Amino acid sequence: MKAVVLALLWLLMPLPAWPACDWPLWQQYKAAMMSEDGRIIDHSSAQAITTSEGQSYGLFFALVANDATAFASLLSWTQNNLAQGDLSARLPAWQWGRAREGGWQVLDDNNAADSDLWIAYSLLEAGRLWRRPDYTRLGRELLWRSAAQSLRLMPGLGLGLLPGNAGFDKAQGWTLNPSYLPLPLLARFAGESVVWQDLAASTRRLLLNSAPAGLAPDWILWSANGRPGPGELGSYDAIRVYLWLGLMAPSAPGRAELLAHYGPMLTLTRQAGVPPERVNAATGAAEGTGPAGFSAALLPMLTAVPGFEMVVARQRERLRLNPPAPDAYYDRSLLLFALGWEEQRYRFDEQGRLHVPWEDSCE
Repeated sequence: MKAVVLALLWLLMPLPAWPACDWPLWQQYKAAMMSEDGRIIDHSSAQAITTSEGQSYGLFFALVANDATAFASLLSWTQNNLAQGDLSARLPAWQWGRAREGGWQVLDDNNAADSDLWIAYSLLEAGRLWRRPDYTRLGRELLWRSAAQSLRLMPGLGLGLLPGNAGFDKAQGWTLNPSYLPLPLLARFAGESVVWQDLAASTRRLLLNSAPAGLAPDWILWSANGRPGPGELGSYDAIRVYLWLGLMAPSAPGRAELLAHYGPMLTLTRQAGVPPERVNAATGAAEGTGPAGFSAALLPMLTAVPGFEMVVARQRERLRLNPPAPDAYYDRSLLLFALGWEEQRYRFDEQGRLHVPWEDSCE
């Protein structure tokens, strides 16, 4: 019995803050999924696809790791292959890979607005932290292009962000993805223009109104008459909603209300021992066992809400015993976001600025 108690106490201990500028998880991520020329490859697809999402996450992780060489390589590949050589002139295409005819090319030229925001954010913060005005300039140009093409004024909501240029703006309303709107990023963009402050305020309303049972849907329809339409399935997209909320600064506007509102996902995880793979965001029903990446994604939020210490310990133990495969792109991405935060490798402040240990201790 004593051994069991000691083991549980060990699992509940805070994870240590690892030395700055040495991030083994990032090195593993690069080795398994990043090509020599700077693209993140999703090996689960027969076409060996690269997405703007993968490139955007890679840029953020490289910045957190103070890996300027990898950052430059990722940026160059993204610009040359997804934006026809100029991110200031066009938003990056969503998907690139091997075509049926055998050639390597853009497979879907629609943009993904969340990727646009993550790329712009990483450029702005890389410009500030590395003193690279060229990165700052490109980040601002990309951010303004994203605003011009993706923002819409929606009745009953205010500003909304279309997930992409094509297919989301319809007569009956707008198809939206709540996980495309990380509030820490919008807080940083508010320092560039008040329009992003307005989007942050409407995003908080969207997150509260689109999840009546406290469970995030993957997609919703915001109707032209000013109300959220049905958005029932919450799964692989929606898991990021809880992750982004957990990463918010303690003093960020609306954080306490949002954490309380989305508490039902934490309760479901406590009841089952692991996160569900799918939820019905309207009824609260849950089914399936979410992959290890889901356990990682919930760690920041579980840590932020009192009373879930044993649930945190169980998710950590699951990740220790059964981590995602090294080349499991999505699960590994969730893992780096979550464990990078747990290991204190990065934080967002109330203004959305990135804080990393190497600001003061590494060249």
